[in-house]
Amino acid sequence: MESFCNLHTISITDCYDVAKGVVQLKNKQMKGIFIAAAVVLVLTAGFFTLKDVFGTKQTANPSGQPTQAGATVDSATGNMVIDKSKITSTAAFFPYQSGDTKMEVLAVKATDGTVRTAFNTCQVCYSSGRGYYKLDGETLVCQNCGNRFSPDQVEKQKGGCNPVGITSEYKTEDEKQITMTKDFFEEAKGIFANWKN
Repeated sequence: MESFCNLHTISITDCYDVAKGVVQLKNKQMKGIFIAAAVVLVLTAGFFTLKDVFGTKQTANPSGQPTQAGATVDSATGNMVIDKSKITSTAAFFPYQSGDTKMEVLAVKATDGTVRTAFNTCQVCYSSGRGYYKLDGETLVCQNCGNRFSPDQVEKQKGGCNPVGITSEYKTEDEKQITMTKDFFEEAKGIFANWKN
């Protein structure tokens, strides 16, 4: 240090003051770098946490409808179980995957209080790839032909452009839940083969 100070004709006291200032400045810079790195780390962690918390609620189904709470797929059996208490007069959409085929079930409470279920694909338009339903208020609208259906028509109306009903012979139902088997989904894969969104 002394040779540096002598070389630049600075007094030893001034030289030490300068060196002390440089060290303090470097310490402040390092502290600033550490604070900036900590802020970036916290923001990144916060982003991924919020993405996980909010992202799971807004995960898009194959039809583009948000996933709602109310259905689970049993990992042991592959059966879908719908909690009837979670179903309202606004249709809920639940994804299911059978092999490489993405499928979707819709469930809605009709005005008579029953929970109606259907595949989210049209009996007529399914092969177009666009024969699935999206909500317009509480009305289901076919994305291929534009036909519209109320909750009361789900599972009851057949033989035309309407959702493919999942009737009592294809599900088990009690007061609390509706269950559809993995085998049933396997049999129905063909109506989702061309699905696009």
